[in-house]
Amino acid sequence: MIKRFIAASLLVLVAASVGAQTDSTRSRTLEEVSIQQRKAEGLSRLGGAENGNAIGQDELFRAACCNLGESFITNPSVDVNYNDAAVGARQIKLLGLSGQYVQMLLENLPVTLGAAMPYSLGYVPGAWMKSISVSKGASSVKNGPRSITGQINVEYLKPEDNPALQVNIYGDSRLKGEANVMGNVHLNHHLSTEVLAHYEKDFMHMDEDGDGWHDSPAVEQLHLQNRWKYQKGHYIMHAGFGYLHENREGGQMKDFSATPYRVLIEANRLDGYMKHAFLLNRDHNTNLALLATGSLYNLDGTFGLKSYSDRQQSLNSQLVLEHNFNDIHNLSTGLSLNADQLDEKLLGPTAETRTEYTPGIFAQYTYKPTYKLTLMAGLRADHSSLYDRSYLTPRLHVKWVPADWMTLRASTGKGYRTPHAVAENHYLLTSGRTLVVGDLKQEEAWNSGASLCFYIPVKERTLTVNAEYYYTDFINQAVVDYDSDPTKIRIDNLDGRSYSHTLQVDANYDLTEDLNFLAAFRYNRVMCTYGGRMMEKPLQSRYKGLVTLSWKPMLSIWQVDLTLQLNGGGRIPDYLDENNVLVTGEEFPAYLQLNLQVTREFRYFSVYVGGENLTNYRQSNPVVNAANPWSSTFDPTLVWGPVHGIMGYAGIRLNI
Repeated sequence: MIKRFIAASLLVLVAASVGAQTDSTRSRTLEEVSIQQRKAEGLSRLGGAENGNAIGQDELFRAACCNLGESFITNPSVDVNYNDAAVGARQIKLLGLSGQYVQMLLENLPVTLGAAMPYSLGYVPGAWMKSISVSKGASSVKNGPRSITGQINVEYLKPEDNPALQVNIYGDSRLKGEANVMGNVHLNHHLSTEVLAHYEKDFMHMDEDGDGWHDSPAVEQLHLQNRWKYQKGHYIMHAGFGYLHENREGGQMKDFSATPYRVLIEANRLDGYMKHAFLLNRDHNTNLALLATGSLYNLDGTFGLKSYSDRQQSLNSQLVLEHNFNDIHNLSTGLSLNADQLDEKLLGPTAETRTEYTPGIFAQYTYKPTYKLTLMAGLRADHSSLYDRSYLTPRLHVKWVPADWMTLRASTGKGYRTPHAVAENHYLLTSGRTLVVGDLKQEEAWNSGASLCFYIPVKERTLTVNAEYYYTDFINQAVVDYDSDPTKIRIDNLDGRSYSHTLQVDANYDLTEDLNFLAAFRYNRVMCTYGGRMMEKPLQSRYKGLVTLSWKPMLSIWQVDLTLQLNGGGRIPDYLDENNVLVTGEEFPAYLQLNLQVTREFRYFSVYVGGENLTNYRQSNPVVNAANPWSSTFDPTLVWGPVHGIMGYAGIRLNI
């Protein structure tokens, strides 16, 4: 079946190529013979003191990349998994820990997730993204104290980019359709604007394993953004606003039961941002910037007989001063104020309101005596009105280049975050277990790590080998505990130890001018105390292997991308089966996933055809006791692997 799918994909693209023969012939004119070497594209290492990768648009186009959650398929460092089989929540995992410990930035502005966290990856359309930067470990203090395992910064297409109209149309074998339109215009020499529009809809309810449950909810989403840039003299302004509406419909199939268990979620979001920069001294790159972003987010959900709603209002603001004393010394200092109000209503008319104001001050000093050595030290002080406490966040990064073929990076630092137990984990409401939430404290952890990167000449090309290790140690953590009581899910403060070790080795090499090879292996050891017992974190793969091949000839007419993932086994928490018998000591196996995409470039557009999970591996029983959703042993949250089998897709990208 896989061979037939690949053959059909190639035939579609060959037919398209023949149909556009005149166009492709015209594109191979004299101006193209000036190409001497293909530009390095896609995945590259960050150039500063922080360890991480920059993901360019060419790397994003190597997969369907419908949203941020699907943009890390070819990335060895970041995992994206489903949290459950009912609401379709997806979560990033970095350094073996879940996504709430990664600080999300949108164009270097902090994004407050909170209530939107389970679905936030799907709120960033892939076609809008220009690049993604992933930094590991305790990151810069400039963006707040919330980064514990790293930062992910997303850059959208810019209003000041060359004027263009881009269209991306996508469809897959599960009858999901998606359309994106991105256009910008320069109104004059100083002012430019752009409009970004995204619409997606699942037209079919899928149940591949025949258990009577949606494999994932049917989603309908509309997302609009209008963004502006103004620049004149020593003043630069960026501003924009957006609107998002999404409906999710999942749960039990309507015709499977007289009283089906339904999961219905409606979300609406309004957001806006502004950046004002004043260039005070160009010789010393002295500038003063005022940055602010705000959002209003509403969610209403029905989970069987349970109902949940939340309203979150957030504002993040910063005043930042940057100054280069000379080529060696740089200082960045500033003030920040974060305001966050969350109103929650669960199973009744009573509502709980949590309001937190966090003023802060920070300074970050960078010392670079030569290109071989960079030291970046940062310190910030913040005060939380919710916890009535002040706290310091120190961080240190070092980059050393002892030789042109080797780079060493090391970092250490602390991070803090405010947990919102139900808002961030409301998918747990689908479980038949009783959800018990304690009086949570502020989360607090240290993260330290080091990386060593080698650049080794091999046959006139460079083999890049990177090895890194990170250790995260929690002082306090909001622990999701399945193990203490099989009839309950507890979210409570850490009582004991919680830590993670992550070791990764990866290698990147151009086998030929047109063929790139990447191989990586990562090992995670994530431990936490559950009910007084130190145990491995459940539903977490112990290791991951990744191999990617990307073939793209010099004329850039064809591109073939192959990705093979090996996801290691892990622990399944104790649970009660459909006969109310306690199941203990279960583990899930390692499994392989294969993805393939073939792209054909034309003069003004490209066509791509691909397939995901071509190994057709699926978790056999993602829903425990699926036939009795009203029982206390029903549980769709014990998901550790793919819930979908083979999926084919095709799309077209227009650029005018």
